[in-house]
Amino acid sequence: MTSPHDDPRFDWQASETDLTNPTTGGPDAEVVDLDDARSRRAPRPRPPAGDERTHYDVPLDEEPTPGGGPVDVPPLSPSGRKPVVPPALAGWANIKASIRYGLAVTAYRAGFHGLRSPWYAVQASFWATIGLFRLANRQRRWWWVSEQSALRQAAADANDPAMWHKLHREVKATRAWRGTVLVGEVAAVVVGGPIVVALAPWWALALAGVGAVAGLAHIGRPADRPIITPATVAGRFRRINSDVVLRAYYAAGLGHPDRANQQITFGSSMSRDRSDTGSQVLIDLPFNGKTWEDVLKARPAIAAGLDVSVNQVFLTRDKTSHRRHTLFVADRDPLAVAAGRTPLLDGKPRDIWAPAPFGLDERGHKVELLMMWVSILIGAQPRKGKTFAARALALFAALDPYTRLLVVDGKMSADWDKFRLIAHRYVCGVVPNSRDNDPITHLLDMLREVKTHIQEVNDFLAKLPTTECPEGKITRELSRKYPLLRVWVLVMEEFQNYFETDDQDDNKEIAALLSFIMAVGPSAGVIILSSSQKPSGVGAGDVARLFNRYRDNHAVRFALKCGNRIVSEAILGGDAYAEGFDASALPTGKEYLGVGILYGADDHTPIVRTYLADHGDAERILTAARRHREAAGTLSGYALGEEITREKRDVLADVRAVFRGKEPGLHWKVIAARLAEEMPEHHADATDESVSAQCRAVGIPSVSVNMRGSVNRGARKVDIVRLMDGRESA
Repeated sequence: MTSPHDDPRFDWQASETDLTNPTTGGPDAEVVDLDDARSRRAPRPRPPAGDERTHYDVPLDEEPTPGGGPVDVPPLSPSGRKPVVPPALAGWANIKASIRYGLAVTAYRAGFHGLRSPWYAVQASFWATIGLFRLANRQRRWWWVSEQSALRQAAADANDPAMWHKLHREVKATRAWRGTVLVGEVAAVVVGGPIVVALAPWWALALAGVGAVAGLAHIGRPADRPIITPATVAGRFRRINSDVVLRAYYAAGLGHPDRANQQITFGSSMSRDRSDTGSQVLIDLPFNGKTWEDVLKARPAIAAGLDVSVNQVFLTRDKTSHRRHTLFVADRDPLAVAAGRTPLLDGKPRDIWAPAPFGLDERGHKVELLMMWVSILIGAQPRKGKTFAARALALFAALDPYTRLLVVDGKMSADWDKFRLIAHRYVCGVVPNSRDNDPITHLLDMLREVKTHIQEVNDFLAKLPTTECPEGKITRELSRKYPLLRVWVLVMEEFQNYFETDDQDDNKEIAALLSFIMAVGPSAGVIILSSSQKPSGVGAGDVARLFNRYRDNHAVRFALKCGNRIVSEAILGGDAYAEGFDASALPTGKEYLGVGILYGADDHTPIVRTYLADHGDAERILTAARRHREAAGTLSGYALGEEITREKRDVLADVRAVFRGKEPGLHWKVIAARLAEEMPEHHADATDESVSAQCRAVGIPSVSVNMRGSVNRGARKVDIVRLMDGRESA
């Protein structure tokens, strides 16, 4: 639907009939945002007391009802009392906001009608002329007593001369009296008019003339042709009352109107939400075992009972009871309304320790996401806005000059190319290409660097005094004071591709490194931002296990349109589906691009319409981000032109490091196990045969070793030390 006037059947207007209890709903705010409020509709009159008849009426308003109505019911105190002072007048800030709103509306209406006043004058003059003739005709009909003609004709038809003569005498007397009145009116106008014109001041004549023209114009114009055009037009809405809501809930099987203890009740009055985009009411399920989960499953049935699209029905859990929730019915599909361009286009510096603007929820409220201490997974079908959503968060991080970005683009697209302007490390693709000649090697180097950074950060924090670091973790002040403690953001676009490379050894090492970073990275200030269109069924054996561990440990999930419920569960988790959140049920269409379910960021799980930042916007933001980094002196790595060389495996040093205490020798099987456990980045796939072959290749002999009475082939420490000493002396 493109306009509220196109099809009023799908628009809703709140009614306050039949619902009497106070509500606890409404967004908390110290300043009431009155700029978002529009014209309100007056509540319907309450039905007569004692009227217990059940009715299911859904009439359409032929015209908007004038007057005001509640927007948000004021929040309650813990004692259950409404605030004495209205929110719009609570505090000087709210009073100023109310005054600004009133002045803004008045100024707008004055300008609107002032520009159209000449046209109003022309119309008023035209209809006043017609009104003058209509008034004269009304006076003539009043004098002639035209309404009695039918009575005299009826007496004549009934052959009742006595009644006819009686009526005739009465009409003659009435005409004589009314004629005298009309003569007096004409005399007053003819004689008194020139006297008034001569003696009255000009302003009185002007007011009288305006009043006369306005009155005559009102008489002359048709009822459907108003002269003054309204500056604000309220849409026509279908009324929603308690009967409509009850009908929907009972049809959905959540209660029964005629059975004991199975009636749906209301915890609030029906009201409009603050943004005036829909109607809301607090609902209590009956004491029959129905729960919040039952309501979520019944959402499509509730929408059908309300005769609206399921995209217009939103349910919010109430913290006070597992059977209480808020029903919000939007006037029109809010998910089809774009959130608009990203506010990051101003190019101003941002702070990674503050929430990032992400989009708008179904109620039109801003959705922000605090990226610190979490890992974020974004998943969807191709071309549903997955990359744009991930890039919006990465752009926010880029505008913080003290945040280091590492970008891995597994799909080798142009979406992330401009991040080369500020990225500390940048990997593109899975196979060598024109933009990255060895992506897998570069990825391994980057992940090892991240692991080393995490270890160094944790070691540094442990050495700080408690007076400076009382909780043993990074703070904003510490991250500004010590360069080592800067926040890192690791972006993994289509990360599943790096679990399925042609080299199984690389797959295992990448999986082990990502699993380690996921487990301990957030506490060390490493934020992981992952995206995937294939969040399950990747790899085999240990690689598959580590992939699932990496995917499932993301704290925050954002799922756009998915192909089926299984994919939705893989992104959001099984708990999300049990709570009624299924990304495969999101609507399909171009107008729904960028719409997804944000799970795990808050107790509330909103459906978010993400802000848009296209390629041009991203380049503009990243250009500003580079200037901020140059000014702060924080440009590093790839963006600064630095290169790193791949760290090679040192078999001698690695094997020597796994010997503990005074152990003279170890079996190859023990050496392989310790290497895999302690150095998974190099030896995650180590076996006794592979370790034996590598050691023998560098000169370590394979000999019989006795370990606690068990004899098997292995290596002696003395041989390893001898070779290392010989290498150093050379």
